[in-house]
Amino acid sequence: MSRERVERRLAAILAADVAGYSRLMGEDETVTAQALREHRAAADPLIAEHGGRIVKTTGDGLLVEFVSVVGAVQCSIALQRLAAERNATVLAERRMDWRIGVHLGDVLIEGDDILGDGVNIAARLEGIAERGGICISEDAFRQVRGKVDAEFDDIGEQSLKNIARPLRVYRHRVLSAAATELPASALPLPDKPSLAVLPFQNLSGDPEQDYFADGMVEEITTAISRLPWLFVIARNSSFTYKGRAVDVKQVARELGVRYVLEGSVRKAGNRIRITGQLIDTTTGAHIWANRFDGALDDIFELQDQVAGNVVAAIEPKLRQSEIERAGRKPTESLDAYDLYLRALAEFHKLSLDGYRACIALLRRALEIDPSYMPAAGLVGWCRIRQRGLGAVTQAEIGEAVALARQVIASGKDDPDALWMAGFTVAALAGEPLMGMSSIERSLALNPNSAIAWSAEGYTQYFINRPERAIDAFERAIRLSPLDPLGYLFTGGLAFAHFAARRYGEAMKWTDRALGEQPRFPPAVRLKVALCGHLGRLDERNRWLQRMLDLDTGLTIASFQASIETYLPPDMRANYIEGLRKAGLPEE
Repeated sequence: MSRERVERRLAAILAADVAGYSRLMGEDETVTAQALREHRAAADPLIAEHGGRIVKTTGDGLLVEFVSVVGAVQCSIALQRLAAERNATVLAERRMDWRIGVHLGDVLIEGDDILGDGVNIAARLEGIAERGGICISEDAFRQVRGKVDAEFDDIGEQSLKNIARPLRVYRHRVLSAAATELPASALPLPDKPSLAVLPFQNLSGDPEQDYFADGMVEEITTAISRLPWLFVIARNSSFTYKGRAVDVKQVARELGVRYVLEGSVRKAGNRIRITGQLIDTTTGAHIWANRFDGALDDIFELQDQVAGNVVAAIEPKLRQSEIERAGRKPTESLDAYDLYLRALAEFHKLSLDGYRACIALLRRALEIDPSYMPAAGLVGWCRIRQRGLGAVTQAEIGEAVALARQVIASGKDDPDALWMAGFTVAALAGEPLMGMSSIERSLALNPNSAIAWSAEGYTQYFINRPERAIDAFERAIRLSPLDPLGYLFTGGLAFAHFAARRYGEAMKWTDRALGEQPRFPPAVRLKVALCGHLGRLDERNRWLQRMLDLDTGLTIASFQASIETYLPPDMRANYIEGLRKAGLPEE
C-alpha cells in the first residue's frame, strides 16, 4: 500500500491578532467589528504590496504566507505603523493594537491552507508579543539581519506552548502613535527638575490586579507632584505608554522631561513588593534603584519611601521635611482605599458603564469610611461626565453636590478631592466662586495636576475671565501633552477664546478638540455656534445635524435652561445667538 505524498514547502509565516479584542467586543460589539473591518480594508493592500498571501482570517486573527522572510518582516513593521497612525486620535481604551509573530519554517500544504509546526510557532510568537509589537524567531532573524531598517532585541530562549524545544526570540521595539507623526522638535525642559512616572508592571500573575498597580502609580505620582519645585507629567500622558516597551529617550522628547521613573508591583496575599528605578533620559543612566517590601498594612509608608527616595535622588540637598511632604495618607481603611483604586480603574474606561461601576464602588468605599474625601470628590466628577452624556438625574446631581460641599467644608488638604469638589459645585450647583476657592487650594497643594488646571480654566470661563482661563488650559497642556483627556484642555481653550469673542481662534481650537474626540458634545455645540457667528453656511448644516444626532430634541429653550446654572447672562446670550444664527429650532 503506497503512502500518499505530502506536499511541503519553506515559507515565511506571519500570524497576527488584536490585543484585548474580547474586552473591546464586550464593551461595544458593533463599533469594534466595524473598526476591525476598516482596519483590515486598509491593511490588505499593504500585505499584497509586500508579497503576502492571506491564508485565512479567524475573528480578530490573521494568517499570512510570504515567499520572503524579508517581505514578511517589512510587512509586519508597515502594519504596526499603520495601526499606530490609525490609533493616534483614538482613546487609549478603544485602540486596536496588533500583536504579530513571524517565523521561517517548513509548512504542510492542504489546498489553500498551510499547517504544521511552522504555522504553530508563528502563532505562539504572536502570543508573546506586546501590544503594538513584533516577535520573530531566530531563523527569521538570521535572514533579515542587516536587510531591514529596524532594530531587534534578543529576549533569549522562550518556552512556547506546545512547542517541544525552547526557541530564541527577537523582539522589534514597539511603535507608539507619536512615532508615526512627522518629526517635531523635542519639548524644552522646564526650568526645574522634571519627571514622568511610567505605568508600573503588574507582576502578580493576575490581570485582575492591574487596577492595583495602576492605582499605586497614581498615588505615587500624586505624592511626588505635591512638591512645588518639581515638574511632574500628569498620569494620563504617562499612561499612554502602558503595555509598551518604551525608549526612555523617546519618552523624554515626547513629554519634555529629564527623568523617568519605571517600576513594578507584585502583590501576593497580604504582602507587596514595589521596585523602582530612576533614569536620566539624557544619558540613559540608571541613577537610582530600590526595592520596598512590606505588608499591605504598611502601604502608605511604602508609598512615602518610594516618593521620598525619588525626590532625594533628584535633589540630594533637599531638607527632610520637604521629602516627608511627598506623601499623603487619605484614609487608614485599606478596604476603602482598595475600593477607590478599583473605582479609578472603572472611571478611566470613559464609558457610561464605567461611570456607573465607579459610582457603585465609591458608595461602598464611603459606607466603610464616610470621611474618605477622594471618593466623595470623584462622585461629583463622575456626575459631571454623566450629565455631559445626558445620563444623570436631578437627585443624583443633588447627591454629588452635597458630597462636594462636605469635602470643601472638611478642611482636609487632599488636592484631588478639593479640585473635584470645587469643579462639582461650579458646574453642577452654579457656584463658581466657591468652586474656584477649592480648586485653587488644590493647586496650592499640587501645582502639577493638569486636570486640576483644566478645572481652574473652566471655572474661570464660567465667570467670564477668558484670559485667565487660557493661561490655565495652556498650563494643563504643558503638564500633560499626551493626555487622552486632552480634548478637555483644547476644548477649554476654544471656549475661552469664544468668551473673548475671538471666533477664528476659537474655531481653530474647536477643530483640534473634535479631532481628538469627535463625539465631545460641548465642542460640537460650540462648532455650530461658531458657524453661526462666522456665517459658515457650508459647514453649518452638517454640524447642526451632528449636534442633533448627539443630543436628540435639543432646542434653543432647552439648551438655554441647561446653561443657566453656570454661565452669566451675557455669555449665555452670545452662545444662544450663535446657535440661533446656525438654525437651531427655538422650541
